[in-house]
Amino acid sequence: MLMPLLALVLYLAATTLLWRNAASGNPHGRGWVPLAALAALFHAETHAEAWRLLQGPDMHFFAALSLVGLGMAVLTTGYGGTGRMPALGIVVFPLAALSLLGYAIYGHTGTASPLDWRLQLHAWLALLAYATLALAALLAMFLWAQERALRRHRLHAWLRALPPLTELETLLFRTIGLGFVLLSATLLTGVVFVENLFAQHLVHKTVLSGLSWLVFGALLLGRWRLGWRGGRAVGWTLTAMALLVLAFFGSKFVLELLLHRTI
Repeated sequence: MLMPLLALVLYLAATTLLWRNAASGNPHGRGWVPLAALAALFHAETHAEAWRLLQGPDMHFFAALSLVGLGMAVLTTGYGGTGRMPALGIVVFPLAALSLLGYAIYGHTGTASPLDWRLQLHAWLALLAYATLALAALLAMFLWAQERALRRHRLHAWLRALPPLTELETLLFRTIGLGFVLLSATLLTGVVFVENLFAQHLVHKTVLSGLSWLVFGALLLGRWRLGWRGGRAVGWTLTAMALLVLAFFGSKFVLELLLHRTI
């Protein structure tokens, strides 16, 4: 339990420092970066240690949730370390800590499911896509909150921790673009490598993932051709992410935790 405990403490320390930076009007301070980087390193080592014991990668519900949290933390540290949206860590790092805590307490304790390199590639692409697009969903919520505050002329102190509206919107669509590429690769490898994508235990995951891909694709097309932005972009982003959450974690929750079957 040492590795997850260290990661939890460092995640919370990074969050506290980010909060203080925002409250003091210095949202771009970089002192939290090494704390977050070390937290992510210990988070990753927790999984690596479990895989060594299980003699293979663990992709069960709590493990997958923790890995998505790790991916979000790494991306947030990368964004914030370059001066882009460090305030995102105030939300992301506690989420990463909670996902790791869930894995440490309730994580899979049996044997790892055997996966050849093709299915492992598909699984890793899926986790990267979910982490990236989950980050996009958080950015969309920040964008909505910022627009709402500006429309009501309520210039809260937390607004100082956010980049200008246009910069935040640009970051949102760049993140969606990256996530869309990863999701496309996930679906492509699923078609090529996964046998019978429309089997009973996979059909909901396949259909919902496809619908999410279509919604994200339509949003990017609308942005490119019609200049979609603001509330419309937020709504489409959150709808697509909800479909993706249902596709992956919804199906894993029902099959693994309720029915005690593996996907």
